[in-house]
Amino acid sequence: MVETGQKMEESKGPVSFLDPALRPVWKTVLLKWARTVLMLCVFILCVLSLYWAVQFNVEKNIPALKVWVVDFDDAQDALVGPAVTDLAEKIIAADNGDLGYTVKPASEFNNDPIAVRQAVYDEHCWAAIVVNADATRLLRDAVTTGNDSYDPSDAAQFIILSARDQTTVSSYITPSFNAFELQLRSEFGPQWVRSLAQQSANLTRVPQAVNPAVGFTTLDLRPFAPAVATPSVTIGLIYLIILSFFSFPFLMPIHATLLHGNHPPLKIPQWILWRLLSSIAAYFFMSLFYSFVSLAFQIPFSNAPAPDTISAENPNAYGRGSFVVFWMLNWVGMAALGLPCENMAMVLGPFSPLWLIFWVICNVSTGFYALDLAPGFFKWGYAWPLHRIVEALRTILFGTHSRIGLDFGILFAWVAVSLAFFPVATFVMRWRMKRGW
Repeated sequence: MVETGQKMEESKGPVSFLDPALRPVWKTVLLKWARTVLMLCVFILCVLSLYWAVQFNVEKNIPALKVWVVDFDDAQDALVGPAVTDLAEKIIAADNGDLGYTVKPASEFNNDPIAVRQAVYDEHCWAAIVVNADATRLLRDAVTTGNDSYDPSDAAQFIILSARDQTTVSSYITPSFNAFELQLRSEFGPQWVRSLAQQSANLTRVPQAVNPAVGFTTLDLRPFAPAVATPSVTIGLIYLIILSFFSFPFLMPIHATLLHGNHPPLKIPQWILWRLLSSIAAYFFMSLFYSFVSLAFQIPFSNAPAPDTISAENPNAYGRGSFVVFWMLNWVGMAALGLPCENMAMVLGPFSPLWLIFWVICNVSTGFYALDLAPGFFKWGYAWPLHRIVEALRTILFGTHSRIGLDFGILFAWVAVSLAFFPVATFVMRWRMKRGW
């Protein structure tokens, strides 16, 4: 009997891979392992595809970046204005995947170049090319009178708005404008020199009026600066999502003490109310310290607003009150991003990290990239929280065209839906816990 007991004790010790006692266990382990890995593989394929898909066929969608070409050169026998519009028409006819150039008559803007700037600021188009009034007359007068103060870049303007989306402007619009200017000079220059040679003009008096003769001034209505502002409207917002998600596991043990312990448990409806109020209060303070990071690194928050059609660097939309608006936006944004995370954490339990990955990817895909360049499938991104946060932040920090009422409205809608779903998620969590899931 003693020997039998010793053998049974020895059989309970660790065994090797191929021990016969583990055969049924291996079957269960390998089945669960294969099922879990398959689920993760399908998840990776489906969810990560969102991030790749938002950049799919960007080159084909570049014509969606509208650029208006407006000729205010109204001189008789004008040369500069027609040269610019003819080049734009040639690019449109070529249909080679360039920007979406559209030639607009000056009368559509009441012959006022400032109205074109306003259209760019109001985001009716991504950029504009404006041929200044009297461009041809000033060029001819420079040659005729020997005006050595003539500046070729006064002939026309590129009007851009970098703070709307600095990546899109620098990656697609600016290179296309540089190519446009080079092509214009290569086509206009020889024609202009032949015209001067026929007039027996003295080509040495004002050389810049001969070559390059015409050029462009770039007017950036809202430059994207300083560089330290980049995290506030891009990668830094990923941490806003992560912080709002991880507040749940940190606070949940604290909430549980109201239901368990040497005291009567709190009524469930009041416990749910406590959880909601405490979470929103936590977001209030967390968003404040998140906002302090931007303040500590001297991102401007006290500059005065600037007129829409004047180039201005860091004109804060709300003057000295901009930091408070910035904080309130981060607070409401954190609630709009965090409350869905709390709901899904309660519903999904151990699978909630998969939700975090999905939530980050779908918000980043629609928040950090120009949806004009994305496939039509991503139109839903205009209603996603991070897209509205990024748009409102650009208004606060750079004074871009404001839709802040709509931005806050959509964020509040996300909060309201999350609050409505919160009791249901709590019920699901308690139901899972009672069954030991």
